[in-house]
Amino acid sequence: MMYSLGKLWKAKDLRKRVLFTLLFLAIYRIGAVIPVPGVNAQLLQSMAGKSPLIGILNTFSGGALYNFSIFSMSIYPYVTASIVVQLLQMGVIKQWEDWSKEGETGRVKLNQWTRYLTVALGLIQSVALTFSFSRQIGSGFITDPSLWTYAVIAITMTAGTTLLMWMGEQITDKGVGNGISVIIFLSILSRVEVIIPQIYSNWFYAHPDQLFLNIIKVVLLLVGLLLITTFIVFVQQAVRRIPVQYTRQQIGMKVYGGQTTHIPLKVNAAGVIPIIFATSVLFFPTIIAQFFRGNKVADWIINVFTPTSHWFVGIEAVLIIAFTFFYAFIQINPQQLAENMQKSSGYIVGIRPGKDTENYLVRLINRLSLIGGLFLAVISVVPTIVASVTGLSGIVYYFAGTSLLIVVSVLLDTVKQLKGQMLQRSYKGFIR
Repeated sequence: MMYSLGKLWKAKDLRKRVLFTLLFLAIYRIGAVIPVPGVNAQLLQSMAGKSPLIGILNTFSGGALYNFSIFSMSIYPYVTASIVVQLLQMGVIKQWEDWSKEGETGRVKLNQWTRYLTVALGLIQSVALTFSFSRQIGSGFITDPSLWTYAVIAITMTAGTTLLMWMGEQITDKGVGNGISVIIFLSILSRVEVIIPQIYSNWFYAHPDQLFLNIIKVVLLLVGLLLITTFIVFVQQAVRRIPVQYTRQQIGMKVYGGQTTHIPLKVNAAGVIPIIFATSVLFFPTIIAQFFRGNKVADWIINVFTPTSHWFVGIEAVLIIAFTFFYAFIQINPQQLAENMQKSSGYIVGIRPGKDTENYLVRLINRLSLIGGLFLAVISVVPTIVASVTGLSGIVYYFAGTSLLIVVSVLLDTVKQLKGQMLQRSYKGFIR
């Protein structure tokens, strides 16, 4: 491992990519502690542990929300905007559907609309959060409750999200890994420091006479996290190999084809995206309902969509499975894959080319998506079980499943990219 790290550091372009990524992540962590002007961020600490939703948002923002910093909303308006754009290009807006088929040119146009929508959603969410905190905390949170102060706060927070969006794109292009995922990964990882004090307070300090039992609880918790991590790695790395045979073709004096290969389809082709999508969709109604707190419908939405609610867990599981199917077919287009194989004189062994191949791929992707969706849904439910058994809440509650999946998935993807970059330079690999 150390040998491979040394090789990584000696490669000049890779070293620049790593340093570029670390620089942008350092800027992000600095911005996470810079509060927006016009608020008393210290009053937010009184809400710690009282609102599960705020606790989750604070976890995914790397603690920026409790500081009410310029990065309080993190990257989630951009994630929500990406969901909306991907849904609307599936036959809802014809022009966007056409752009999705134009390759790189169409992708640039869709990305531009995603940015516009990110700004709009950022403004809505920033105003909603400000009004919600102002009503819950009361006077003193906004130092000068004027229209100008609210406008400055909303613009500053939206600008912070826009800056994070740009930083994520730059990390993807010039750094290491997927920029947006890396930012979310660092946000979650930065809250690890909260776990140890919470375990000590809930177990050891509250029950000093149960030292041996508390030690056993800690050991069981670590073993559980290790088993969950192993399970996540196993499913994330699992693939279904489809054997493909290419017929021989003679063009002039040369013979092409005739080889046997395979198409690797991942069991969880959608990765961690369905969980991020589902979480963003479920958070949005609550954020809007905060505007109308006191109204029966708004209060019902807030109660139903709180993360500790059984309704929330059930709806989240259903959305995760649905988004897994949706995103899997975005990642793998069965019709296009079947057409490309037929054009290359290839066929799946035992399946006729053309429509039969497409139908076979659709059935196979559906089965894999069901397995992947159930896997993601189970992972998302684990925090509820852990919280009820251990009595831990807040940060630990979400580190047990969803957050752990995001951390492991981003690490696997980043290591895979580094390994690919090093193999191109005739190195033996990142993990030896």
